[in-house]
Amino acid sequence: MNVTPLEHWIIERTHIAHKSQEAMRAYQLDELIKTLAYAKEKSRFYQTMLKDIDLNSIVSFEDFEQIAFTTSDDIKRNAYNFACVPSNEIERIVTLNTSGTTGDEKRILFTQQDLELTIDFFSHGMRCLVDESDKVLVLLPGSAYGSIGDLLKKALALSKIECIVHGILNDVEKTALCIEENNITCIVGIPMQVLYLSKAKSEVFAKHIKKVLLSTDYVPDVLVEALNDNGECHVFNHYGMTEMGYGGGVECECLNGYHLRENDLYFEIIDPITGQPVEDGVYGEVVFTTLHRQAMPLIRYRTGDMARFSTKPCACGTFLRTMEKVLGRMENKIDINGHAIHLREFDEILLRFPRILDYKLTVCEKNSLHVKLILANKERCVALKEEVIRRIRDCFPFEFNFRLHVEEDDHSPKMTNSMIKRKIDNNIRNKG
Repeated sequence: MNVTPLEHWIIERTHIAHKSQEAMRAYQLDELIKTLAYAKEKSRFYQTMLKDIDLNSIVSFEDFEQIAFTTSDDIKRNAYNFACVPSNEIERIVTLNTSGTTGDEKRILFTQQDLELTIDFFSHGMRCLVDESDKVLVLLPGSAYGSIGDLLKKALALSKIECIVHGILNDVEKTALCIEENNITCIVGIPMQVLYLSKAKSEVFAKHIKKVLLSTDYVPDVLVEALNDNGECHVFNHYGMTEMGYGGGVECECLNGYHLRENDLYFEIIDPITGQPVEDGVYGEVVFTTLHRQAMPLIRYRTGDMARFSTKPCACGTFLRTMEKVLGRMENKIDINGHAIHLREFDEILLRFPRILDYKLTVCEKNSLHVKLILANKERCVALKEEVIRRIRDCFPFEFNFRLHVEEDDHSPKMTNSMIKRKIDNNIRNKG
């Protein structure tokens, strides 16, 4: 196995003298202190939050861990209070809407330098999986300047790798034709959309696609297994979010967790209840701090994602840390008769059926679930439904009601130009 390309890149960017976590942590602590000083001076939000913090007293990570967290709600209240540069220096504003209501919008701000840092990360991160012999199809938004697809295309151009930014999957026939006409070998896209494409156009996918990079949402194990096709397709995971500057970490050839963008981001895993750091190997909530963000630095930002740091060094031989694959959002669960049911548990059950292209899980009323399946066709539908019900009952052996509804895929465009993560629809909570 080759050492992740991120290692050499990070050493070049940080100028650390030794390949060690000790040297990296010393670098990160120094950059954290600079970030605190910058944010306290430039940002109205952090001027208030850090007003009682004597920055001269921050001399260790333990000191840094006493600083309050930044949350999604803080950004929703007024993103412009985070701004550290004049409005004419803001090159891109990304509006994130998680529920369809104006009150839930978050705005993330970037300068040109912020965007260049992302291009730099993408350029080296993509070398984990592609080279000049590959042709990459990006199934992510890319028409706008500074969008994730636009940045990826620019990053791949630096490595002389051909890239077509196709946009969100909304026409399977058109996408399959693009793959064939351009001899695409690698796809970058949203997990469930790439899986849908692989099932709806299985022959085209199997013939052409040798590598996949999944991004923007958590990735169920069963989805990786389905795309892997008995080793014919190598499935890489990327971890990132807009608040991070899109990129946070990417898997190396070992495909066993993300190596992180440690030169630009400092990551913590905390107990979501106490807020205290957890030991490596223990699951908790991912928290990050930006180290070089100009427009909108974020300090101890709570992501809501569940993950853990690996306790073992990566087989690729890097000194960089490895974060095991994110398990999804902590809030993406429901309570049924005192039992927590996570979306990822339904993924592992339902996505094992080759005929299920997609599904939707809805809480209709107390202790009652509605499962809607999208099938390639409705032949032998009764037998499939019976098997689905059996597996769900075996996995959740406690009392609850659920309805199973089946629809046949009509091949009409279903995907929207949206990066909203999948979730369980809780109608009870929404009505409240």
